[in-house]
Amino acid sequence: MENFDQIFTLLAENGSIGLNLDILETGIINIAALVGILVYTGKDFLGSILQERKDTIVKSVQDAEDRLDEANRRLSEAQKQLSQAHVVISEIRNETKSAKTNLLKSDANIAKKELVTRFNRAISAFRSKERIIFLEVKQQIISLVLKRSAAQAKETFGSKKRARALINETIQKLEGDLL
Repeated sequence: MENFDQIFTLLAENGSIGLNLDILETGIINIAALVGILVYTGKDFLGSILQERKDTIVKSVQDAEDRLDEANRRLSEAQKQLSQAHVVISEIRNETKSAKTNLLKSDANIAKKELVTRFNRAISAFRSKERIIFLEVKQQIISLVLKRSAAQAKETFGSKKRARALINETIQKLEGDLL
């Protein structure tokens, strides 16, 4: 940076920096003529190259737009498929819940039927045992009553005839109650 400042300082001291307004000496006409000739002669060449470049760019842009449209279409289709997949997943979940509920109800009904059957069997067995025990107790009571009646009859009635008649009468009454 210091050297740069020194260059301008030296040029300013010598006075050699200035604006040259002489057109012929500066060569501006030559440069303008050269540019004009280049433009005139190179117009067709440059024009065709520029036209080809323009066509290539336009084609590339159109291809890019087509690819964008295709990508947007595919995206739209993918979103539709995704929403359909969500619907299907939701339906499968609902069907699964329904099937699970039905299976649980079915299992519960089967278990309930088995319990009812077992309970009924237990009740039947209990009632059968109860009836057997009741009959046994009744038989023992009848047996005791007969023994006591016989013993009382022997005490009350001394004769065997009268005692037998009373016992037979009591037995017939009891048998009638049993039947």
